[in-house]
Amino acid sequence: MNLLRLNPLDAAWIVTETRATPNHVGGLLQFKLPEDAPKDFMRKMMAEFRGHRQFAPPWNQRLKQSFSLNPMRAWVEDDNIDLEYHIRHAALPWPGGERELGELVGRLQSTPLDLSRPPWECTIIEGLEGHRFALFIKMHHSLIDGISGVKLLQQGMSFDRAKSLHLPPFWASGKAPRVAAEKPHEALLPTVTHAIAGAVQELRMQATTVPQLVTAFAKIIKGAVAPVHDMAIPFEAPRSILNGRVREKRRFATQQFSLARMKAVAAAGDCTLNDVVLAMCGGALRKFLDERDSLPDQPLTAGIPVSVRPKDDTGNGNAITFIVSTLGTNIADARERLAAIHQSVKRAKEHVQSLPRQAMMQYTVLLMAPTILTLLTGIGGRTRPMFNITISNVPGPDTPLYFRGAEMVATYPASIVTHGQALNITCQSYAGFMNFGFTGCHSSMPSMQRLAVYTAEALAELEAALMPQAPARKKAPAKKAESAVKPKTPPTKVRVPRKKAV
Repeated sequence: MNLLRLNPLDAAWIVTETRATPNHVGGLLQFKLPEDAPKDFMRKMMAEFRGHRQFAPPWNQRLKQSFSLNPMRAWVEDDNIDLEYHIRHAALPWPGGERELGELVGRLQSTPLDLSRPPWECTIIEGLEGHRFALFIKMHHSLIDGISGVKLLQQGMSFDRAKSLHLPPFWASGKAPRVAAEKPHEALLPTVTHAIAGAVQELRMQATTVPQLVTAFAKIIKGAVAPVHDMAIPFEAPRSILNGRVREKRRFATQQFSLARMKAVAAAGDCTLNDVVLAMCGGALRKFLDERDSLPDQPLTAGIPVSVRPKDDTGNGNAITFIVSTLGTNIADARERLAAIHQSVKRAKEHVQSLPRQAMMQYTVLLMAPTILTLLTGIGGRTRPMFNITISNVPGPDTPLYFRGAEMVATYPASIVTHGQALNITCQSYAGFMNFGFTGCHSSMPSMQRLAVYTAEALAELEAALMPQAPARKKAPAKKAESAVKPKTPPTKVRVPRKKAV
């Protein structure tokens, strides 16, 4: 049997999973039905999905515990896949809007995957207004990261409407994972000889990276003790309502922005598009927490996954590391907040880029080890967090994709919530828009739709600060998801002013 061993980061997603903290990621794909779609379009697609018996990696991979010298789990191919389990059907009371769709996705995201099967599910959702339907696909994070997930998405669809008419279902469109050249022993059979050879090779690789790892963590420690520094340090994050214990149920909200607007802000601020994403999130969180009298005096920090996957790597699993950046939530001025974020991200990237690629996995595992230990020991959410929130920005295709003649009009990521991390914001660019997916703990993040609205207001603030000559815009973006409906004005209340850093 051919085994593909999990790397330590992939394995961490398995061992830290609990009923309250499932470690799967998802994608909400919204489609517009073809103009000539028959009335039984959805029924036929559902029947064909459940009848299609050809599978490609990673859709046919399940976990198997290895009892060789390597105690880590491994992926094996499953020849007995029950599609009635993996393919689900749901319908919203017509006409279903974005709010109702978000509530359904929140329930779907709350349920753990069955790890005795290939860890994925696909729910076909109909009943949406505007002649639309949706697919919600979720897969365990040990099997994919953001970049590999987008590649899977593109493999299952086409940029040509005509060519998309007869495409097979997603699970028949994958590609066999490429084994990285620097770790050939991972594809070997689990014999004693091969296990010893692999262990020796791994130790040699780790030994060569020790000096770089020592230097990298020495820089972090030096920054932590310095009275003034412009690089955010792990575990420097203040305590906040985002960082307690979480429960099983999830909330999900969406928001969509024009990429042209965001790129114009980035150009005016002499920064990157990702800096603008972080500034929008920082501005939104500042208002969201301030109206609850829960805004810390210290700035919130974000953990930002950074892909280290080569462009020609078609493998699955995770090839990421993390950087930590300020969100500038202690800064009232939008321009100054963006500048602080830009400088913080720049310093963090310089720090990570000083490491050789072969040291990235060890660096990431060592960096995340304290957080993993808190989850394993049950104290996660009871101690100071490594960072307050995870914010990801995944690049997607810039032209529309089609499936069975239906144009995909939006794609919203859903991600992981865990103890100490009650909120996750993941963005994906697609066809001229940036799509924000907000995933939160249902009990820790009441009225999470307000946060999506405040993200739109934060973008308008950046435009006003950096481009005052630009035409005035409404607070809501031109193309906005209805799950982020602006809330009613809260009743006036008397508040005792408190000192804030600006």
